[in-house]
Order: sequence, then structure tokens, then C-alpha cells
Amino acid sequence: MTSNASMGPEIWTRGPIDGATPSQDVNPHPHVTDPARQLVWVGAHGGAGTSTLATVLGGLDGGRAWPRPDQGEPDGVLLVGRTHAAGLQAVSRALDVFRRGEQPPGLELVAVVLVADAPGRLPRALQQRIKVIGSAADVHRVPWTPAWRTGDLGTPAPKETAALAALLAAPPVRMS
Repeated sequence: MTSNASMGPEIWTRGPIDGATPSQDVNPHPHVTDPARQLVWVGAHGGAGTSTLATVLGGLDGGRAWPRPDQGEPDGVLLVGRTHAAGLQAVSRALDVFRRGEQPPGLELVAVVLVADAPGRLPRALQQRIKVIGSAADVHRVPWTPAWRTGDLGTPAPKETAALAALLAAPPVRMS
């Protein structure tokens, strides 16, 4: 990935990892199927969780760069942010790019994914901000997952992510 937000990532396909051959199963989560449509996790801010979500649920880790469908990159984005005030503000700024029509040509915002920044309930002001974001986009919430904090990405994804995993596995919806 490059840090230039106007350019897309250099590589959009994942090959075998850790010396695995293509015939070996490299998906540590066999219950999550490979998506029929490649969706890209794009972070609204640094540390949003795109790498973890791509590893655990599938899809492509786009870092913080918008993919460029006009250059053959995937056209579906899952916009990721943390549930703290700065994260929600960054998500709102990214949503504004779509509202103004300034996203790369052909790019579709599929959903906003909000990853818990800490265990427990959110303060009312943050809940209200999420409600506002939800009025502009489909929102999926990912709960605090202690195993992810310690780097254990081999544990099953939380049950609250089932709808998100299904979204990743869904066939593309194309407008006629």
C-alpha cells in the first residue's frame, strides 16, 4: 500500500502466504468462505482494524487508500473506523467524500464497519454519532475482541460479525 490517498494499492490479489502452495488451504477460518465479489476494507483513520478484519473475515486490506475500479481494482468498499470520537469523526469525513461525489469513479460504499475501541458500553454522545452515521450508510458493529488485541486471529470471529461475513460472501449486486 502506498500512503498517497489518491492512488490505489499496488497489489490487490493475495497469493500464498508463509510458503504455502496454491493448493494448500491458507484460510485460518474455514467457516468464512471466499467472497464472490472482492470487497476492500478501507480505514477512515490509522489503526482502524482493516488488516485484522481482512485476516479474520476475508476481503482485501486496502489500508487507507481508495481502490480504483477504473484501473481494475475492486469496486466495493467497507469503510472501517473505531468507535472513539476521533474514529467516528474520520468516518464522517470519509462519508462526506461519497456525499460530494469525490470518490474514485465506479467506487461503491457497501457499508461502514465500526470496531469497538474498548470493552463496554459507549457514551451517549458516541452512540448518537453512530446513529447519524447510520442515517447515511449501512453500519455494521464489531465488538471488542480481546483475542485480537493480543494478536490471536485464529479464534472464531464474534457471532456479531455473522452479517458482515455474509456480506463478504454475497454475490455482487449490479444495477442494470
